[in-house]
Amino acid sequence: MRRLFSQGSIINVGLASFAEAVAQAGGKAAQLEWSPPAAGDRDAGLALARLVNHPLVEEATRTSHQRYLQSQPVLVGVGVAGKELPGLEGRMLLHAGPPIDWEAMCGPVQGAVIGAILYEGWAGSAEEARKLAGSGKVRFAPCHHHGAVGPMAGVISPSMPVWIVENADGGWRAYSNMNEGLGKVLRFGANGREVIDRLKWIAATLGPVLQAGLQKLGPVEMKPLIAQALHMGDECHNRNAAASSLFFRRFAPAALQAGMPADKLRESLAFMAGNDHFFLNLSMATCKVMLDAAHGVKGSALVTAMARNGVRFGIRVSGSGDTWFEADALPVDGLYFPGYGPEHAARDLGDSAITETAGIGGFAMAAAPAIVQFVGGTPADAIANTMSMTHVTVGRNNAFTLPALNFTGTPAGIDARRVLDTNILPIINTGIAHKEAGVGQIGAGITRAPLDCFTQGIKALAGSVDLERAA
Repeated sequence: MRRLFSQGSIINVGLASFAEAVAQAGGKAAQLEWSPPAAGDRDAGLALARLVNHPLVEEATRTSHQRYLQSQPVLVGVGVAGKELPGLEGRMLLHAGPPIDWEAMCGPVQGAVIGAILYEGWAGSAEEARKLAGSGKVRFAPCHHHGAVGPMAGVISPSMPVWIVENADGGWRAYSNMNEGLGKVLRFGANGREVIDRLKWIAATLGPVLQAGLQKLGPVEMKPLIAQALHMGDECHNRNAAASSLFFRRFAPAALQAGMPADKLRESLAFMAGNDHFFLNLSMATCKVMLDAAHGVKGSALVTAMARNGVRFGIRVSGSGDTWFEADALPVDGLYFPGYGPEHAARDLGDSAITETAGIGGFAMAAAPAIVQFVGGTPADAIANTMSMTHVTVGRNNAFTLPALNFTGTPAGIDARRVLDTNILPIINTGIAHKEAGVGQIGAGITRAPLDCFTQGIKALAGSVDLERAA
């Protein structure tokens, strides 16, 4: 044993105390950090073992990843949600995250629902709107069920204007509502008169200006625009200053030639110029188009959606159809505005984690060192967060390159098997909403997707693959 200690180097797996004992005896020991797959869940570990190196799953996962990489999202216009979104009709409201009933909704989502009811004119007061929401006469559904995504509360109602982004090859579209700016806004649950008036202005003025300008401009390819923004310090989730400016520069000259009334044009351009988050909703719709291209491949372990409603966190896996795999939404660890702290915060909220699912946002933090001033940490942490995601993704997206990492592509294409195997949870940088409706954003920070979502997804996928093999 002494000869082993003196002539070789020991690699210790597991408890570090064993490596310490070797060192105390005069030997050399390298400590390998390791934990059992699926955090020790035996059934999940066995399911994972059936899927690793499985020919059908490997091929299906590669196929869905290639579809994601090859998708060509293009902004084609602005429309009205009730006319554009499939299945959105009558008194129906869409919300962020997996399905949830009115009684279980968190404060910001309930507040946004009340605001949407007032905006639509279905009720005359907030109290009437609350009663209507709980009466069963208003239907609720996730944005994802209707080809859409919405930040934070995510509420989309039938008469709201929406962005229309489609795959250039045809076949599917994705939609998102308009970004209202900061402060008291619907997406954080505010529903006062100024919020409703702003929403009506967006519908009556901004929406038509955007549509007229886009008709003059023509289709806008979204991947090159995001790629350029990544080179300018954005990660296109919590930081969209460059992307918003780039879009404004493309759009404004066309809008000036679109023949819109001067007052509406002036108001709309001023609103866009003053809103550094304006591009976020476009970024989200773009990412959804890319991931919808990868969805529905039988046997694929690729994650095609991560979404949160402030109560539950849900993922979708390409090979498991439209099933949601859910767990409790986690708190956000971050920086708070003066006067607020974790005790005031809602849990993780919004569809905006579609950006991380597509390989930007938290996965591209290395491109945006300034983001750490908003979410906490250091520029080195931002790079480390990006690098850690290489362990849970199928590959890189070379359309989105990172200057700080020698222009390598962002890690992209979350493989649910790799998450379970490594216990490395997908990182998300996000805003923090107050748990009470209408207070608004109180900070920003970092959170993770819950492991149990991936545990459920792997068990379900293993069951479907086993059935396929038996057939």
